[in-house]
Amino acid sequence: IGKAVAGLLSDRGHDVIPVSRSTRPGVDIDDPASIDAFYETVGGVDAVVCAAGAAAFAPLADLTEEQVRLGIESKLLGQVTLVRKGFSALKPGGVFVLTGGMLAYSPWPGTAAVALVNAGLEGFARAAALDLEQGRRIVVVHPPLVAETASAMGMDSAPWPAAARVADAYLAALEGELTGQP
Repeated sequence: IGKAVAGLLSDRGHDVIPVSRSTRPGVDIDDPASIDAFYETVGGVDAVVCAAGAAAFAPLADLTEEQVRLGIESKLLGQVTLVRKGFSALKPGGVFVLTGGMLAYSPWPGTAAVALVNAGLEGFARAAALDLEQGRRIVVVHPPLVAETASAMGMDSAPWPAAARVADAYLAALEGELTGQP
């Protein structure tokens, strides 16, 4: 999703700094020091769009402590830390766009840990929006499974949209006016 979002935003005239763990500048949302270093490198930003974070899928009876912690510490806490540490870097009128997922609303068997994280991100955004000032916003996009991920997981990709189509939701979040809402 991240590459599709970066491509769409660039195509629409936005100045994009594509970032991952392996780029320069880079950021690992699992590492608060990496987040600090990223913001020190890029300085002030108009928007932060995050499509990163790991989470585990397993039936509830088989779900391990490590699997639950993976999603909480990576996808949930990583994005929360990205917002907390980026607050001073986000320019007035800027927006944080985070990634939850459809499992917050429509869970499947074996997705309790992922649903927890996705719903947690939404709760965080609702509350964080109340603390943002000077026109700053925060939005969570809850994308469906994308065809590329379904394919990589060995699933039928036919029922799922391509990442390029899902990227439109991120563009709408970035250019819209909503805050604290999916």
